[in-house]
Amino acid sequence: DEELCRALGMDAGRLAAAAGKLRSLGLLATGAQRLPPAQELPQYTSEEVVRRSDEDPAFRGVLAEAERLLGHTLSGADTRTLFGIYDYLGLPVDVIMELMHHCADEARLKYGPGRVPRMRDIEREAYVWANREIMTFEQAEEYIRSRARLHDAVEGVKRALGIGGRPLAPSERKYIESWLDLGYGPEALALAYDRTVTNIGQLKWSYMNKIVLSWHDKGLHSPEEIEKGDAPRRTASKPKTSRPANSGAGDLERMKKIYDKVRRG
Repeated sequence: DEELCRALGMDAGRLAAAAGKLRSLGLLATGAQRLPPAQELPQYTSEEVVRRSDEDPAFRGVLAEAERLLGHTLSGADTRTLFGIYDYLGLPVDVIMELMHHCADEARLKYGPGRVPRMRDIEREAYVWANREIMTFEQAEEYIRSRARLHDAVEGVKRALGIGGRPLAPSERKYIESWLDLGYGPEALALAYDRTVTNIGQLKWSYMNKIVLSWHDKGLHSPEEIEKGDAPRRTASKPKTSRPANSGAGDLERMKKIYDKVRRG
């Protein structure tokens, strides 16, 4: 909980309230068990993997597709990793095929044409799918569509923030995705960006995050709600000093006295 509070910029009370809300919506399970990290796949022997691939035509099909997709013969370590995804994580063959193609698309999108994912990337994504219980082809397709929608939304925010010509850093992407999860679109985040730059002269992600979270606490999400409910403070201008009503007459009288004095002298 302490790590979450620091990462999200929340105090303990706000974190508990958020967790309670997620549980009430069925989005957070108490004591939910997740699979261990990717580096803890079982240590299969080469002999075991060879024997199973000889006996299991479905896994042989996975191996063949992986080699075709990656463009090279798999190493022993890569073969064991792929077998762990199939055997230990229990992902069905059609889901693994979809997973590998999704990773290949992500690699091309991120690094350019001709780039292929590492087996480590496929393994990491396999854990994401297993923890999300993506176990059918239909679930895999829906997840990929949701990732495509998220990608488009992130790109829209990048344009709104004037970020172009470079990929986002992982921390920048986390900020943007968290704001999208809160319901903010590019137009609203452009206002937060403008407020940030106006106040401190540069884009500082943690500062902008505080602005967005303050709007979220106030229930302000659309540009119209933000403009109405949290307009920027304007420094009050000093009232103009008004001249006395008879100042013009006084000036005229002084001018006459000076003129008479000069004429007499």
